[in-house]
Amino acid sequence: MIFTWRAVVLAALGVPVVLVLPAAGTVLAWTLVVAAVCVVDAVLAASPRQVAVERDVPVSVRLTEPADSTLVVTNVGTRRLRAVVRDAWPPSASARTDRHTVDVPPGDGRRLRTTLVPTRRGDAHADRVTIRTAGPLGVSGRQASLTVPGRLRVLPEFASRRHLPSRLARLRELDGRAAVQVRGPGTEFDSLREYVIGDDVRAIDWRATARRGDVVVRTWRPERDRRVMIVLDAARTSAVRVLDAPRIDASIEAALLLAALAGRAGDRVELLAFDRRVRARAAGVSGARLMPALADALANVHPELVETDWSGVVGEVRRRMSQRALVVLLTALEPAAVEQGLLGVVGQLTERHQVVLASVQDPEVDALRTGRADAAAVFDAAAAERAGLERAAVAQRLRQRGVEVLEALPDELAPRLADTYLALKAAGRL
Repeated sequence: MIFTWRAVVLAALGVPVVLVLPAAGTVLAWTLVVAAVCVVDAVLAASPRQVAVERDVPVSVRLTEPADSTLVVTNVGTRRLRAVVRDAWPPSASARTDRHTVDVPPGDGRRLRTTLVPTRRGDAHADRVTIRTAGPLGVSGRQASLTVPGRLRVLPEFASRRHLPSRLARLRELDGRAAVQVRGPGTEFDSLREYVIGDDVRAIDWRATARRGDVVVRTWRPERDRRVMIVLDAARTSAVRVLDAPRIDASIEAALLLAALAGRAGDRVELLAFDRRVRARAAGVSGARLMPALADALANVHPELVETDWSGVVGEVRRRMSQRALVVLLTALEPAAVEQGLLGVVGQLTERHQVVLASVQDPEVDALRTGRADAAAVFDAAAAERAGLERAAVAQRLRQRGVEVLEALPDELAPRLADTYLALKAAGRL
């Protein structure tokens, strides 16, 4: 049995009675009256166990987008149901108006809607549904919690998709579907046209020139059906917060934009999330199924506080990619981590594949370089400058081994990586 604020008011009404009749038994008598009223009201209240509850929740939703969790509450008892129903979700689901007041006659039902605006990727599991009924007087009632399971998969936000239209326009130019043709070296012959000033003389087709009597050049288009392997580092360095968000979030945005672009280009895209073991994998999908598969695979990828096993990463890539491919490593350009792990094995990838390392840059570290306000700021500036020099040195060592190194701010990493992909495709290096 539970009590409401009306029970407190009823008990408070006994204070004037006690003051007027200050007998020893007055307090006891009034207490018994209040208790009797509460017991009777609770007995007359509908039983929360005689309520059928069904839940309807979407399969998935993108991060920060709203979704509705719908409860269908049916009164299967014989008494009128006056109750407050709470649809419990974890805090990361950000449930709005999760408490609903209902008044349901016997045999009738109500549909209750709770709006969720998730703030974290992954699976959000619904907690129990709590029903608190009240009697006719509203001074007391009953309460029970019913297990009504529900799961909402929160997919990555993919805010970087705003950069996709401009990159697709450039891709159409490269692919010959727009008015602009790629001049000079490419990877797949497209057609012949007359020479104009500015064309690369290496593109002149001398046999066709001799036949026509005019100088003609070959035009090229990027090859399709290339292999693209995106490797997402999910180890401890990906847990570092950059601009109040984990580094892995910016890497996921870059992976999704690159996958969307490469998929539209006709390339075969695979994804691998790895730390010391495979955390997620998406392969063998293309077309309209590609992006949903990648988003679903990345939804539950969270940083693990372990070191990355780069030997294992290389083994997985070599096992999956027998032909030449573009291998994109989304990891941190941390000198200690790179020197102890990646630097020793990256040569096994570059000897067969085109490798790009994309890393999130921390603007707060760069801002420390300009500090001169006091002695502490000067020491911070020196430390930041030294860290920058160490990153530059390890990036140079990676470039010497054939790795394209890209470092950008969180919001710029995705478009910069897409631009790098287009540049490699235009140069015929894929």
